Amino acid sequence: MSMPTYDPGPEHFQQFPSNRIIVIHPGSLYVRVGRASDLLPVKQLHCIARKRRPGGKIYRDPFIPPSVPKTKELIEELEECRLQISHTLQSCMQASGARRYATPPQQIAAFNRRSLPDVVNDGQPWPQLQCDVVVGDAVLDVDPELPYNIHFPFRRGDFNLHCEVGGSISSVLNDLYTIWSSIIEYKLGIPLIELVKYRCVLLIPDIYSRSHLKYLTSLLLKDLGFGHCILVQESVGATFGAGIGSACVVDIGDQKTAVSCVEDGISHKSTRLRMDYGAGDVCQALSWMFHKSAFPYKNWNENIPRDVFLMRNLYQDFCHVNLDVCGPQEKTFLVDHPGDIINKYTLQVGDECIISPLSLFYTDLLKITGPKMTKIQNRQLSDAEDPFDAEFLRETGRKRETADPGNNESQQLEGLNESQPTANPDEDIVVDTLEGVSGEVALAPGQVLSLDAAILQSIDSCPNEELKRKMYSSILIIGGGVKVHGLNLWLQNKLALQIPYIYKTEQLEIVTSPKDIDPASTVWKGAAVMSCLESASELWINQNEWNRYGLKILRERAPFIW
Repeated sequence: MSMPTYDPGPEHFQQFPSNRIIVIHPGSLYVRVGRASDLLPVKQLHCIARKRRPGGKIYRDPFIPPSVPKTKELIEELEECRLQISHTLQSCMQASGARRYATPPQQIAAFNRRSLPDVVNDGQPWPQLQCDVVVGDAVLDVDPELPYNIHFPFRRGDFNLHCEVGGSISSVLNDLYTIWSSIIEYKLGIPLIELVKYRCVLLIPDIYSRSHLKYLTSLLLKDLGFGHCILVQESVGATFGAGIGSACVVDIGDQKTAVSCVEDGISHKSTRLRMDYGAGDVCQALSWMFHKSAFPYKNWNENIPRDVFLMRNLYQDFCHVNLDVCGPQEKTFLVDHPGDIINKYTLQVGDECIISPLSLFYTDLLKITGPKMTKIQNRQLSDAEDPFDAEFLRETGRKRETADPGNNESQQLEGLNESQPTANPDEDIVVDTLEGVSGEVALAPGQVLSLDAAILQSIDSCPNEELKRKMYSSILIIGGGVKVHGLNLWLQNKLALQIPYIYKTEQLEIVTSPKDIDPASTVWKGAAVMSCLESASELWINQNEWNRYGLKILRERAPFIW
């Protein structure tokens, strides 16, 4: 006869082993997966290559936001913005007190035209592929001539939905399952059949779609088969990773930049913004300027994955915002593609290496990858699984309709006075008006908020003055796009000139690499820390609860305002 099991309850907190908690942070370019006990996660390209059936449609997602056709008008706009940044830099002083100077692109182009490659040695052939599906970094080893379709399940920080092959929601979820399960099984060494004994923390965007969260929770608990899961917003994970209680979190990713004000583990809904640009778009601006100056590697092509990663590496290695560096600089780089010889090139660069990261502040330069939008958290559709949500309260709350729109205010006041004597306080339903806004910030057509303007707008949307003051004194910048030396100082100077006087604190602090963690892993680390806290024990959703209650349990347990 089996003995009944004793449930100690929350007051007898037992630490769940951190090596059995898996933290997943999906992004547009990379996915980070690891045990909560790991120092750093496994980082892999968040993509999948599938072999095409004979006669099947060709579809290949780009490895960088694609540039748009360069019309005469676009080139004029880009050139005007480049000159504007260049003139701003020339008006700055070096630390020595000397004025900065710029080297004309024509002079740099003359050097680069004369630059010829040196053969280093013979390259390696393309690896032989035996499988129909390739995931993660191994996708770079797929010869572009082979019949494989390439899919990135996330784009611009959200599901990559489109009307081509592999663009449906079921295809995206299938790709996510294949990529994540492959990393868990082959990189972490955990058999999928064992996942019922594991728990999962999934990091989600600050601006989310409820229906997408429902699909992702089902993916974790039903398809992958985790025993329990929690969903955590990226900005909240960032504050835990940085060890900061409250901050204005700025996440510069590869294809999106998100801003959100977080106070004690809660992201304020009204402060969330997401702009459709990131390090990938900045990289394309750098590529355009390099080619203006006669880039010596003539065969560079944004449709070839290895060429894209060459340009990304040049962006990471060469770009900076250090005003003391001016004049032409000579740099070298290798072009090492399978099936070809390895060439070494010498490149002369000027202010392109400063101008391209400053495109985050002068966003016209980012039009190279097409028009952008700034998104906010919008009102969402109800789901039949969860009938008593905020939408239900809004619809059933008492409303005073007015017949004459011309006399709207006075009629509302009359209605208010009439209803006061008969109102029963027990029957009042609070109806919030937080979500009565559209999904995009009102801007001029084709305009998108710059990094500094987005931070100012986000903080200005905080509900009270005290919180605004607190946010201005603690700005946390994270994400792979922030790894540019001097970017935080430029941002600090830009903000210092624009902060309203009443909020100026003694210290405008901008944190970029808290606790010496790679800023791209801060969010992942924070979720790992959060999952081991005693307070997290009440947030886990298990398989039985999800099967029984569905979306209702997600609304009840989510560590954010649903």
